[in-house]
Amino acid sequence: MDQVAAQELQGQEEDTQKGKYPIFVLENENYGLEIRYVTEIIGIQLITEVPELPEYIRGIINLRGKIIPVMDVRLRFKKPFKEYNDRTCVIVIDIRDVSIGLIVDSVSEVLTINKDEIAAPPDMSKGGNKYLKGIGKVGNEVKLLLDCDKLLNEEETKNLSEI
Repeated sequence: MDQVAAQELQGQEEDTQKGKYPIFVLENENYGLEIRYVTEIIGIQLITEVPELPEYIRGIINLRGKIIPVMDVRLRFKKPFKEYNDRTCVIVIDIRDVSIGLIVDSVSEVLTINKDEIAAPPDMSKGGNKYLKGIGKVGNEVKLLLDCDKLLNEEETKNLSEI
């Protein structure tokens, strides 16, 4: 395949992913991630604890021979811990060339949300919405759209890449 055809194919792939957001649930709130960050969604796995990591980094999992740190998104957002069950999922994402698993209560669907249906997050000077990229309006509901790049700062990303 020549380079032009390969670029066209990649452009088509990006178009089919544009505006798609896997929606996951934490408590009663719906969150979305840009699908381009997501590599896969799996059920909860056996987690091996690693000492001296922040509380919200629950440990590591072995995913087909690849070691992946897992973050409990509830704990990252300062929500109470909830025991994992058969609905608990791990959304594996890539942030700055580091794979990390996000532990969420459940994944409900993949929605297409167009740019004109996304509002800017409210300005909270205290950093209360530093993880939000926007608010998706879907019918009468809202979906909080996360900024994957802000889930971990550069130092945390560097530390996790060394595990």
